[in-house]
Amino acid sequence: MNVDYPFRFDARGRTAATDDDDHIRDMIEQLLFTNPGERVNRPDFGSGVLDLVFAPNSPELAAALQFSMQAAVQQWLGDLIQVDSLEVLSEDATLRIELRYVVRRTGDTVPAASLAGRLAFTRRWPRAHWRLAFQGNLHEIGRRDFGVIERALAS
Repeated sequence: MNVDYPFRFDARGRTAATDDDDHIRDMIEQLLFTNPGERVNRPDFGSGVLDLVFAPNSPELAAALQFSMQAAVQQWLGDLIQVDSLEVLSEDATLRIELRYVVRRTGDTVPAASLAGRLAFTRRWPRAHWRLAFQGNLHEIGRRDFGVIERALAS
């Protein structure tokens, strides 16, 4: 269950819930509008945008904010979203933040047995021992094998 943000009660008097995509959007909003140091147990959480509400606007300020926001989004939400673009634009007296992202779905898996015959890494061993290629230590794979795995996850 994902608790909706801002916290509220639904029509039945229970804690309002939300779907996964809306919950991620809520977390982005919390990250943007929380100042570092505001959360006791996570003093580094936040972006510092609210500190700049009355600061003089400039392209340098926009560039610095873009850099710090990119780091904050990567640190706190990097396992949930892949940032396509993050732009902070300085327009007159306004700073405009545009964030485009793709939600990463955790738990998406592809059975190794279905890929083994297509991977150069596993074909180095006799077919009876292919399962051993997926056990033990982390292995470096080639670009071609990476492409096979990437396409399988995307489908």
